[in-house]
This record gives sequence, structure tokens and C-alpha cells, in this order.
Amino acid sequence: MEPSGVRPARRWGAAVLATTAAVAVALPATTAEAASGPSGVAAKGAFLLDSGANKELWAKDADTRRQMASTTKIMTAVTVLDTRGIDLNKQITIKQSYRDYVQRTGASTADLRTGDKLTVRQLLYGLMLPSGCDAAYALADTLGTGKTEAQRTASFIDKMNKRAAELGLKNTKYDSFDGISRAGNNYTTPRDSAKLARHALANGMFAVVAKTASTKQKAANVNRTYYWDNTNKLLGSYKGAIGIKTGTGTAAGPCLVFAAQRGKRTVVGVVLNDATNRYPDAVKMLDWAFNTKTPVKLRQLPASAQRD
Repeated sequence: MEPSGVRPARRWGAAVLATTAAVAVALPATTAEAASGPSGVAAKGAFLLDSGANKELWAKDADTRRQMASTTKIMTAVTVLDTRGIDLNKQITIKQSYRDYVQRTGASTADLRTGDKLTVRQLLYGLMLPSGCDAAYALADTLGTGKTEAQRTASFIDKMNKRAAELGLKNTKYDSFDGISRAGNNYTTPRDSAKLARHALANGMFAVVAKTASTKQKAANVNRTYYWDNTNKLLGSYKGAIGIKTGTGTAAGPCLVFAAQRGKRTVVGVVLNDATNRYPDAVKMLDWAFNTKTPVKLRQLPASAQRD
């Protein structure tokens, strides 16, 4: 067989998302929130966290519940990696139903091919870099319990919610394994999202995946290589950027959970529902946190890459 290279087709979340009215009860910004911090941040919700000190640096509507689109996949990855005894080398056979799902929903995809065998570790790259909803499906179907795919994926979502409760994410709920929310009950807050990101980055495997700009992953059973590019344009553009996850949805709007490291200091940031300014806002927030001014020319994604 001749070598085959696979780059995901360009699709992104046009999936059904309920209105934010069902999930958001806005809380007014406090005087402290408005008094100081990065100026001109357009996001409806935002948060900055000094990860090492676990200290809030700045917030905007930090406790307003909002849909989070594919930033959901941070918890998908955390649920996988926090599973006791998880074997990252376990091979998973890709089912046609995973491909049918992304085709049906118009979701972002790792373009996984039916019958290919990929490891849990490889699927984490497919989940986080191209924001593959097919990779999320494969992981949820494999690590969930039950006799049917529906039962297994539902039980995996239950595990996500249990993990959220254990981590003290009081204003976070998941109704999907990838951010495609049919009922609008898939929400978080900037504060909760930053707390989750801090926990995720403490896992070495997650940290490696989140900061990877691009990767090649070969299927175990066929001569096929997957080429995945990270949808996060801060990587390779902002000095010290180390992740974390993009997300875009009809109700959620553009979202970004991001982090950067300067010296021994790591700062985590979140913007939810940020119109078209999520990257400029992230730069403003990080520069304010690091007390610096960073010239940024955003990394251009290949034409074949996903947009999320």
C-alpha cells in the first residue's frame, strides 16, 4: 500500500447550540473588577489566574455561566488522564459512527478513518490540536460504560460532571463530550474554566499535548499518517505561550482558554464569548499580567487546518 497522509477537512462547529439565555444568569461586575486590569477586553466573560500562587489577578463577569463550545474538550482530556490506571498506549479502533457523527453535526474533526487503530495518547492529540469531535467520541465511547455507544458516551459525560464536582467547579455542567450541546446545558464560567485549566496543566501529558503546534501520528495497523495542526494561534506567536484550547459555537461565540509562562511564572487566562477579539484580548491580558508589551504576529494555520 502506498503511504497515505490525512489532513482534516475544513469543518467547524456549526452544530446545534441552544441560546445562552438558558444557561446564563449574569452577575454584575464588582467595583474591584472594573477598577484595574487590562483595558479594552471585549469578551463578555474573562479571567486571569496566577497559576503558581493560585491567585486571581483580574476578572470580568467571572461567575456568569456561559456556553464554552470546544473548550469542553479540556475536561474530556482531564477525564481521560485522571482515570485510574489509564493506559495511554491502549489501541482504539475507529468506528464509522465517529465519522458519521462529525459529518452529521458539521463538527470540527481529526478526520479519523474507519478501521484505523490509534492509541489513547494519539487520540488526545486529535482531540486537542484539530479539536476533533470524532476523537472525543472515540475516547468517550471507549472509556464510558454500558452496552451501547449511547450508554457509554452518556456515562463518560457523567464522569466529566463528577470530576467537575470533585474539582470544585460549582458553576460548570457538561451535557456533551465535545461541546456540541443540544439542550444548552453545557456551560462554565471564566473562573471555573481557569481553575480546570490549572489542574489540567499539572498533568505532564496534558501540558505536552496542549503546547504542541503540530504533530504527525501514524496509525498502528495501516500505512497512514495523520497531520494535525493546533487551532490555537497564540502558540508560536506569543512569547511563552503553552496552550490551551480554542472553542467556537453559535451560542458560545469565540472562546479561548490560554496560558503562558515567563521564567518560573505561569499565567492562565480565559475569554468566553469574545466576538472577534479573542487573540488580541488574550495578548492584552497576558501582557498586563506580565507587565510587558509583546509584539505579536499570529501564526497562520495551513489551509487544511481546522478553524475552531
